[in-house]
Amino acid sequence: MPFREINSKMIEATVIPGQRLFSQRGAMLAYRGDVTFTPNVSGGQGGLMSMIGRRVAGEATPLMTVEGSGTVLFGHGGHHIQVIALTGDTLYVEADRLLAFDGTLEQGTMFMGSQGGVMGMVRGQVTGQGLFTTTLKGHGSVAVMAHGGVIELPIAPGRPVHVDPQAYVAHHGDVRNKLSAALGWRDMVGRGSGEAFQLELSGSGAVYVQASEEKL
Repeated sequence: MPFREINSKMIEATVIPGQRLFSQRGAMLAYRGDVTFTPNVSGGQGGLMSMIGRRVAGEATPLMTVEGSGTVLFGHGGHHIQVIALTGDTLYVEADRLLAFDGTLEQGTMFMGSQGGVMGMVRGQVTGQGLFTTTLKGHGSVAVMAHGGVIELPIAPGRPVHVDPQAYVAHHGDVRNKLSAALGWRDMVGRGSGEAFQLELSGSGAVYVQASEEKL
């Protein structure tokens, strides 16, 4: 794993010759060694069509290619950072939550409506999250950002997890999602502004939830 957690809001990445990392622009805090940072225009692994897909989807968070030999400290906006290790599966995450990730991972874009049908489209309208989401697939590590820290909740067959859409950060595995309306405690105590919504994730995998309802 190239990422080492320094504290809850900062990680250190080890850069090895012949390998590369991608990071969000402006996320580099300090570095040691012979390391170069180049604006990435090809969209990472996945090629031109992957880049075009993200452009159309509004998932065009600027990236830097990080190469050379040394160590780099990453952090951004004082957000909490969670390092997720992928072992061949796919991570689904909003592009603006990506802090840094292994260059070996294949990057793509998925239309959320294809997982949740009409409800997937409604999710984008209600939560302010895009209808498209970024995917990272393969073996490697991903550092994502969140408000107030992150907890990983396992999803097992017959045991779905219900998440406040605003607290959703990312998920991986063979997971299906759908949005449902339900009366929540905020409505009961007068804090709601209409119907409450829940994001239901079922199948086999895990979902990452932040300790806040704030968007980055």
